[in-house]
Amino acid sequence: MEPASLVMEQKMLRGIKRRAEKLASRRNTAGGDRAMTTETTDFLTRERAAIVDATAAALAQTHERHYEAAGAAEVRRRLDVLYDRLLESLAERDVGPIVAYAQQIAAERFAGGYDLAEVQTAFNALEAAVWTAVFTTLEPTAFARTLGLVSTVLGAAKDALAREYVSLVTNAHAPSLDLRALFAGISV
Repeated sequence: MEPASLVMEQKMLRGIKRRAEKLASRRNTAGGDRAMTTETTDFLTRERAAIVDATAAALAQTHERHYEAAGAAEVRRRLDVLYDRLLESLAERDVGPIVAYAQQIAAERFAGGYDLAEVQTAFNALEAAVWTAVFTTLEPTAFARTLGLVSTVLGAAKDALAREYVSLVTNAHAPSLDLRALFAGISV
């Protein structure tokens, strides 16, 4: 019998696969989809500096210890790489680049002692900064397609990040706890 987490992960992967196959079958029949993706990628390229700046500022306000310890320049470098993977995934119409990057980040940050929530904060801050840029810059007619594309790509990344973290946590061996000190002075 497989652990419940593996069964859930398999179900999620099957669902993602079905959605990807559905999107792939539409790809050949929907020429307008490519134009929408190009418009979104062009917008994100134009707004890159403002979006990454806003993301870095939001992360600084969280006072997460690992991000503060890394310093502003390193956090900015990391956000630039994450943004590059977002743009690459959109341009290629393939979440593979950002999913692979999210899995890599999960392994690196797990090994570095980061909490999953701390790492997710960066992805969430980037998504929030994109949403703000969309609402303040684009025409309302472009909101749905732009946010849909960006949220789909970042959603796949956040899902991969969480799944990899869970996998790493379940494979990690926690040291044994000695609970006797909690019960000192209690006779049973």
